[in-house]
Amino acid sequence: MDLSLNTVMAAEPATGPATRRVVTWDVRPQGYCSEHEHATRANVAQRLAALQGWAFAGAYDASQPGPDPLYFVPSDTLTDPHQARAMGIAGVDDLFGGVVPHAFVATKAISHPLIGPDAVRPLGWSARIAVEIADAALPGFTCFSLDEARVAGRALLDIGRVRLKPVTATGGRGQQVVDGIDALERCLDAMDDRAIATEGLVLETNLEQPQTYSVGQLIVAQRLVSYCGEQRLTRDNAGQEVYGGSDLLLVRGDFDALLARVDPPPPLRRAIEQARRYHRAVIDCYPDFFASRVNYDVAQGLDGQGDWRSGVLEQSWRVGGATGAEIAALEAFHQDPACQRVHASCFEVYGEAACVPAGAIVAYQGNDPETGPLCKYTVIETTTTPHADTP
Repeated sequence: MDLSLNTVMAAEPATGPATRRVVTWDVRPQGYCSEHEHATRANVAQRLAALQGWAFAGAYDASQPGPDPLYFVPSDTLTDPHQARAMGIAGVDDLFGGVVPHAFVATKAISHPLIGPDAVRPLGWSARIAVEIADAALPGFTCFSLDEARVAGRALLDIGRVRLKPVTATGGRGQQVVDGIDALERCLDAMDDRAIATEGLVLETNLEQPQTYSVGQLIVAQRLVSYCGEQRLTRDNAGQEVYGGSDLLLVRGDFDALLARVDPPPPLRRAIEQARRYHRAVIDCYPDFFASRVNYDVAQGLDGQGDWRSGVLEQSWRVGGATGAEIAALEAFHQDPACQRVHASCFEVYGEAACVPAGAIVAYQGNDPETGPLCKYTVIETTTTPHADTP
């Protein structure tokens, strides 16, 4: 299935009612529900409502139905298609996010193959996707048992250091890098085998000083926007290195339009092509999947043998770190039909001394009880005359 055709078909005008209420939805009380995440989703939902001429109705409350259908801004990728349909979520026009047929599809787990044909796997696992994205991912394995993780780790150590990644953690949190068998064994011995059996564990070749790109696409109000750009790291209030924002270039149209209008240098072109291949594979291997917001993180760098590698690290089909920049671009395209591209930079600044530049769009600024002082904002620059450009 051609990606651009699939995306355009998904973006055709909805046949449903013209008036809706936009609501945020905490899918899992324990997931992405801190103060700053609540505030960020509310900001996103309010702006999406304004873009489409709809009303923002706050947090979803099943006990208080209203006269108009709902458009959802959920905290997570939805993993129960039957529940989604029962709530009126049947396609990309019904939510800002995505729906997958199984919970593991929404995690890092699908980025790598199993250790062998007899490996433990969850119900619904597609072995085919690993074949289709073999050129779009780094060397690695997904394991659903500690014994298999030991085998996978030893095999990957032949290349160099190995990164162990909890499949549901975000922003680089919870990951560990090992450089030998003893370190691998200590790391695995400290893990919960029941959690690995339920969620899985990714073991992946570690890249030294990687450059991480973001490649994504949005379908909102029958408007299709694609983008690419680079991520930045920062230190959170605990001193841990975490996601600090993205510098994006967004254009009207699909990934083919992005490649044509940006004319990216070879490394960025490679990242865009790998993200496109990954996205196509998900569509092909999990037909019940659909998403109005997709984002793929692509890392490039040297492995332990000094070989240059590039591969998709993970996917996001929900409100994410780059969404502030994405919504700002949608607003710019909506306000100015002549606007052809938008440079948008979003920032996550920790600490009390955050300095917000004039004209920035602030999504959150406060003292989150869980993360401490944090400011999230976006700055943009628009271009009306098409020309080759890079982010």
